[in-house]
Amino acid sequence: MADGTAAGPVAQPSRGGLRGMAIGLACDLRLALLRGAARDDQASTTAGLAWLSLASVVALVLGAGLFLLAGYHAGFDRLNGAAALLPAWLWQGLTVLGDERVALALSLFFARRHPRVFWTLICAALVAVLYSRGLKPLVDAARPPAVLPADAFNLIGPGHKYESFPSGHSVTAGVFFGVLLAFARRLPWRMLFLMLAVLAGSSRVAVGVHWPVDVAFGLGGGWLAALSGVHLARGSPWGIYDGSVHLAFVTLGAICAVGLWLDHGAYAAVALPLKTLAVAAIGTALVGYLLLPLWRIGRRPRRVSNWTQ
Repeated sequence: MADGTAAGPVAQPSRGGLRGMAIGLACDLRLALLRGAARDDQASTTAGLAWLSLASVVALVLGAGLFLLAGYHAGFDRLNGAAALLPAWLWQGLTVLGDERVALALSLFFARRHPRVFWTLICAALVAVLYSRGLKPLVDAARPPAVLPADAFNLIGPGHKYESFPSGHSVTAGVFFGVLLAFARRLPWRMLFLMLAVLAGSSRVAVGVHWPVDVAFGLGGGWLAALSGVHLARGSPWGIYDGSVHLAFVTLGAICAVGLWLDHGAYAAVALPLKTLAVAAIGTALVGYLLLPLWRIGRRPRRVSNWTQ
């Protein structure tokens, strides 16, 4: 392996009882993680990291420029007004892409096949939490609903009023799509992931709960967290291959998917799509981590133990 982890042979236990089933599932997962990690070689991130570095610099410079040259509220009126020309359901659909629960639920679709990407996402998310959750209460900037009259701008969904900087949804979008961008091998995919991150961040201005400066620093910080996540994941390959660690974060993703079923975050237009995502994500996890492995184990010929001869 590129990161020094030996991909030695994986034992295939005989069937027999719950213990044998558990051992079989563990071995099947171990083999899947080894194969999946080899599928996403570290060298494939070189071009993606260059994209992330440039995007994060551009976003942070743009945010700092807006703040220094035109003030914290710069650009909101024009962007929010222009966004009102498009349907509200579109902005609701884009803004939930920055929901942490959506990001973790989406990760269930590729966690088993691409464990290196999944572990990088987890590492990046930890950095992003420190950045976003640390700055929000420290700065505690007022959001548009706390500053502007209700009839002066377009508000979609709940009117949050405090802890505006940076935009947490933009940070999440930057992290999630940034990690995917880092591992994308083709230009069209990199462009798509970059565009989705920008659209998800811009939607926070469109729904009326963040200033453009919040979004710029959110995306920039999220992309920097994605960069950090790549390097942290390289230095901790145990998180890729340790089945218990992997399953712990898969379980967290499943819990987040259940949360999407129970709560659509006050964006009613996307309630059904979020419930559909929840069912699909949990179903994918059940099939990939339980049903298919059990089927494979059941097809293996029973081995006779020397102890029973």
